[in-house]
Amino acid sequence: MDHVVYLDAKAKEYEKLVKGTKTLIIRGAAGRKLPFGRVNVKDELYFINNNGEGKIKAKGNVKYVYNSEKMTKDESIKLVKENSDKLNLSDKQFKRWAGKRYLVLIEVDNIKVIEPFKIDKSDYGNMDDWLPVGNIENVRK
Repeated sequence: MDHVVYLDAKAKEYEKLVKGTKTLIIRGAAGRKLPFGRVNVKDELYFINNNGEGKIKAKGNVKYVYNSEKMTKDESIKLVKENSDKLNLSDKQFKRWAGKRYLVLIEVDNIKVIEPFKIDKSDYGNMDDWLPVGNIENVRK
């Protein structure tokens, strides 16, 4: 399964992934929302900045996935802190994710910068920061 993953441009997530100073991606919510339960080891992730440029610029493979059970605020904060070296979050990102009831931690490796390309998001009306696209060729413009 291929996934399009929006990265926080202000926090320089793309640059951190490419440099290798970030190897873990986090998503979380009060309930089980995407990508909870939808990402598997060996899936391919295609990275795009959330700054409106609209181009996939790198890809990587899923090495490990952790889908949490329902957590208390304290358990959630502890999990984020325990993984802070791999997450490399800005203070704003820490505040956004730490404390969520459900967290998904996705370890990525094999990150490669690729020839940038645009995608067609028209089939994804509910714009989220994670799009499970099946095959990237289905959305490549």
